[in-house]
Amino acid sequence: MKKYRIFTAAFTAILAISMSYGQSSEERGLQIAKAAEKADEGFGSSIVELKMTLKNKNGQTSERYLTTRTLELTEDGDKSLIVFDSPKDVKGTATLTFTHKVGADDQWLYLPSIKRVKRISSNNKSGPFVGSEFAYEDLSSQEVEKYAYKFLKEDGDMLIVEQDPVDPKSGYTRRVATYNKGKGYRLEKIEFYDRKNALLKTLDYSDYKLYKNKFWRALSLNMVNHQSNKETLLKFSEYNFGSELVDEDFTEVALKRAGR
Repeated sequence: MKKYRIFTAAFTAILAISMSYGQSSEERGLQIAKAAEKADEGFGSSIVELKMTLKNKNGQTSERYLTTRTLELTEDGDKSLIVFDSPKDVKGTATLTFTHKVGADDQWLYLPSIKRVKRISSNNKSGPFVGSEFAYEDLSSQEVEKYAYKFLKEDGDMLIVEQDPVDPKSGYTRRVATYNKGKGYRLEKIEFYDRKNALLKTLDYSDYKLYKNKFWRALSLNMVNHQSNKETLLKFSEYNFGSELVDEDFTEVALKRAGR
């Protein structure tokens, strides 16, 4: 019986390996993306404060402070609300994002100077988010359905996957993402290529912390624009996963209220 169990375990391992080798690059890329999504399921909602540091091409910096609220949804993409707390010139500016698994995302911008909510059109999603090196489309949650995938290579625990946006209005022709298989398929880096297929930006994730023994969160994100030589660094404080946010916290009314 013991020899049978050993044989069965060995056969199962060999079968798994042979199946992975039999996959196409598209199938394996999709499998990795789904594994990353599965690893982060179940966090519910979160609130986090962060500092945004903008660096221009001459190395001069300016700082902004903001708060991000996120609501996890399984039937569709997540919802997020970003509110700027300081300095005075951006205080009260707020962005509401409804990510969708299929179709264009919905986004709204509240401008306290005119006390109005402005809907962000699909044609403007590639534009800069409040003067940073992040685009509005970068604010959307990582939904598997938003890309076509191609596995490129494996380097130890690092899995390199090309992601081609499904949305024809995306500002990118493709992204190249690095997943860490040994750490819950968390993202370590994303390279963004513009509509001419030239490298535009690189986003590095670092200072990771594990919450609830499952959810990895990078406390430092650095976006470098290789074409403008500008950078945006995000430094996060501790995540609050006990906030129990609900749909009513992510409406246009909530957007206006948060910006006041």
